[in-house]
Amino acid sequence: MKNMIDTIKNIWRIDELRNRILITLGLLLIYRIGSFIVLPGVDSARLASGSAGGGGIVEILSIFTGGAFTRASIFALGIMPYISASIIMQLMGIAVPAVQKKQKEESGRRQINQWTRYLTILICVFQAPSYIYATIDSAARPDSQFWLFTSIVILTCSTLFVMWLGERITERGLGNGISLIIMIGIIALLPQSFAQEVVGRMGPGGGGLVLLLVEIVLWVLIIAGCILLVQGTRRIPVQFAKRVQGNKQYGGVRNYIPLKVNAAGVMPIIFAQAIVLVPMYLAQAFETPPQWLVSIANSQGAFYNFSLFLMVVLFTYFYTAITVNPNQLADDMKRNGGFIPGVKPGKSTAGHIDELLSRITLPGAIFLGFVAIMPAFAVMFGIKQGFAQFFGGTSLLIMVGVLLDTLQQIESHLLMRHYDGLMKSGRIKGRAGGAAYGLAG
Repeated sequence: MKNMIDTIKNIWRIDELRNRILITLGLLLIYRIGSFIVLPGVDSARLASGSAGGGGIVEILSIFTGGAFTRASIFALGIMPYISASIIMQLMGIAVPAVQKKQKEESGRRQINQWTRYLTILICVFQAPSYIYATIDSAARPDSQFWLFTSIVILTCSTLFVMWLGERITERGLGNGISLIIMIGIIALLPQSFAQEVVGRMGPGGGGLVLLLVEIVLWVLIIAGCILLVQGTRRIPVQFAKRVQGNKQYGGVRNYIPLKVNAAGVMPIIFAQAIVLVPMYLAQAFETPPQWLVSIANSQGAFYNFSLFLMVVLFTYFYTAITVNPNQLADDMKRNGGFIPGVKPGKSTAGHIDELLSRITLPGAIFLGFVAIMPAFAVMFGIKQGFAQFFGGTSLLIMVGVLLDTLQQIESHLLMRHYDGLMKSGRIKGRAGGAAYGLAG
């Protein structure tokens, strides 16, 4: 306890770190306040009485906005249109050589960032009316074309403002601003969901305190497993040859290439969920949907979860293959005079790295698949839907990854100024070593 208090004091002594933390907290507070401001003209009382529709889709999307989606807030779309635009630009960087070339240059990256912002506006313009008609009941909103136009403008501008908040946090605050905004929305729902679970367990037929403690222990174990998944690496030893330039000798040292067990991060779950949600959208298009469509759109059903698990595994391999290039790693090593002991430089090195990457990706992909479907198992064992979302899936991985990333930055500030780190032994490893763990980081 004393060490923790000393660490907090050390954090507060560093002016730059203290200012960054206060700026981050202040900007996140602005975001949370905005998530409670309802769109002008919407009857919030009628909306709160349960008139908003959407079913499972609304519950899933509401997690990433801290409830703003269901409250018809000005921040209802949140940061997700920007995330969608970022993913599209990432995929274009793989498929379009011209975009891929720009990603390697500083001026090109700035231009791609500008394109991402324009694409965000375009997505908002199409997504805002869909959100208004699908989520806000007709009895809770004005029937006016002018109101629809102003609401689309407000939702679009609000998303751009949230994007600006995230960029300011990244620039002047602590951690990745976009990721922190998503995480704060997820954590905002945790106290309410946990309180509902406690009330349900303590009520008649709920199982009592013992079952509640068992749930908490299982939850902590799942979080520990996610931390191992995020931090797990396979280190490949690299030896650098000695070379003499003038009177100085360079090289002759051993280093390591850290291959992450989960190099794809949370992206496979996002892609897989985007596909398995299609039957839900199709089911809502019918007034009385067919029974077969209802069964495959059921988020607790066997078909839905098996499809989600399988697609997460496949997307993990796909995303790892496009983010980690063994040929480029082998060429970079050869160019800098490095080699893996016992392996010939060039194609043999690339084949060796590719083989190791395939071996460690399989268990990582399977575990990531189980994390994706864990909320369904939690509901199956009697845990309420709200709290079950924190037993796995995208929300838990984002929380773990972003918190580790932020703690790693705090520890770096402490160690730079010769203070002790946050841990007595070892170092906190965030997502810095991963190719694309964060949603926008």
